[in-house]
Amino acid sequence: MSKTPIIILNYKTYTESTGKNAVQLSKYVQEASEESGINMAIAPQAVDLYPIISEVDIPVYSQHMDAITPGGHTGSTLPEAIKETGVTGTLINHSEQRLTIADIDSIVEKTKEMELTSVLCTNNVKTSAAAASFNPDYIAIEPPELIGTGIPVSQANPEIVENTVEEIHKINKEINVLCGAGISTGEDMKAALELGSQGVLLASGIIKADDQKQALLDLVSLI
Repeated sequence: MSKTPIIILNYKTYTESTGKNAVQLSKYVQEASEESGINMAIAPQAVDLYPIISEVDIPVYSQHMDAITPGGHTGSTLPEAIKETGVTGTLINHSEQRLTIADIDSIVEKTKEMELTSVLCTNNVKTSAAAASFNPDYIAIEPPELIGTGIPVSQANPEIVENTVEEIHKINKEINVLCGAGISTGEDMKAALELGSQGVLLASGIIKADDQKQALLDLVSLI
């Protein structure tokens, strides 16, 4: 599992983080990680995983994988195919790619079988506590109403972060909690860590920045 504190940058499907732009952004993330000494990881689109992994040494995560086995599942994302790219792990149940409880259970177990790191996304304290029973490596708390707004959950609703950490650690103290939604500045990052999280999961605040590398360095400037 990746060292903490950790920043995981979700590339989503922005043009600024697709194809050649995705490869360049990944190099910026690696440079920022090396210069700051802070562990940074990335989650590009599935089509960009292999070319990016060939260019950088930082941890690379898939944005998603499906609870399927090899066979007739046209258009799905096969876990074995994701593993073959050389990824470190995968996001699971992001608010933009929700899964059933049964599929979450299946995928988390599959990551353990394949020795991949699991980052299970949740949207509130109750679902975070329930998610802890699956024993993923990370749980990322992201209230969907704040995603992409620029309003950080660490400021808009700090109690949800503190309470999530508390409830998860009642069940499994080994699970690392990440804070997501609206994180973009050094103050946001500092606040997230002070609330008990071990890192952040973020996207547009960095990807849409005029200077992506500097935005990453600013993000970790206060820790």
